[in-house]
Amino acid sequence: MQVADIDLDGDEAAPRPGPGSPPVTHGEVFLLVRRSGRPVATLLTRVPEGADPRATLLRAAREAATGDARGTDPGDVPGAGTPGTTPLPFASVVVATRERAGQLARALDSLLAQEHPRFEVVVVDNAPVTGETRELVERKYGERVRYVCEPVPGLAVAHNRGLAEVRGEVIAFTDDDVVADPRWLAELTAPFAADPRLGCATGLILPARLRTPAQVLLESHGGFAKGFTPTTYDPGDPPRDEPLFPFTAGRFGSGANMAFRTEVLRAVGGFDPATGAGTPARGGDDLYGFVRVLAQGHRLHYTPYALVWHHHREGWADLETQAYGYGAGLTAYLTAILVNRPTLLPAFLARLPRGLARARALTAVRDTDTGGAAPGGHDSRTHPWPRRLSRLQRRGMLYGPVGYLRARRAPAGRAGKETG
Repeated sequence: MQVADIDLDGDEAAPRPGPGSPPVTHGEVFLLVRRSGRPVATLLTRVPEGADPRATLLRAAREAATGDARGTDPGDVPGAGTPGTTPLPFASVVVATRERAGQLARALDSLLAQEHPRFEVVVVDNAPVTGETRELVERKYGERVRYVCEPVPGLAVAHNRGLAEVRGEVIAFTDDDVVADPRWLAELTAPFAADPRLGCATGLILPARLRTPAQVLLESHGGFAKGFTPTTYDPGDPPRDEPLFPFTAGRFGSGANMAFRTEVLRAVGGFDPATGAGTPARGGDDLYGFVRVLAQGHRLHYTPYALVWHHHREGWADLETQAYGYGAGLTAYLTAILVNRPTLLPAFLARLPRGLARARALTAVRDTDTGGAAPGGHDSRTHPWPRRLSRLQRRGMLYGPVGYLRARRAPAGRAGKETG
């Protein structure tokens, strides 16, 4: 499947391939539609053999855009980021990495091209076994990127090290396997300038390529996308359509595209080091951060205008590992929240029956494809999800609390060597 991107308000309205994708020809296309540079919709369409890709995709994009319902975004402040009005906050971007210098270079190139007036980039090299990452940063990026080595393995540990090192008013996190849109950082940090009660912001994550069945299946299952409606979550005014709030943290965003007011994240103690990739818990560090910030009374805002393109892993074995890890990370983060904030236990127990029903729906086997929704439609759950992946997710959910407790007991420096 091809990935393309078209801006209906652009000068030529010509489709561009996704980062790392070839130019669009005939065949099935996953298309991002923009207006004035901002994402407003995705759709699946097909370019017939012999047809003009530009005309075909433009027609499909216009039809999709007529039905998009764009909301208002706290970042939509008149003149936000313009001198003399509301300036964008000084931002720090933290990228945790481990032995993936080639992917990291691609991510750093996109980060250094950001249309943001004041930011720094910090690379946290997590438990390195070679000097490749240090050599890349020092040779290619010099003073433009700051290198930090964190010897203790674990994504949450690496993020906490970045949190201790940064100087920005807002700290943004992304992964080494993304390509950030040029306006990503400006769109992700603008809501903080508009809302002093905002503690966290998250953004849109779309697939850079959909070359293999495993990549398509992951994106079809929901991927990392959270839709195209800007949404603010306020613990003082819980959303009526979210009966599990705030424990359905997966709805809020993902760790490859998140930012926090630095002083707020530091005040809640950062991320739990017993969560995240590289620990027996397998994941959940980002979800833990979201709920901790909400539990302290701060707002969280999702903006679809802050876009990163994610390079999904290509193999079936990787997808199986992810399915298990998603399940484990979900229940590991819930365990972490209750261990660190036991006062939330009554609220959690009150929501537990609905939470179990949601978990069953989330991991349900689906044998048929309606073909009606584009991959990445958050919570559409209409595309196939094989029985083996469903079982792995559910096994991961059962294991998550055990993995978290194992990670808490593991001596420093050994947690990342556990496999669960």
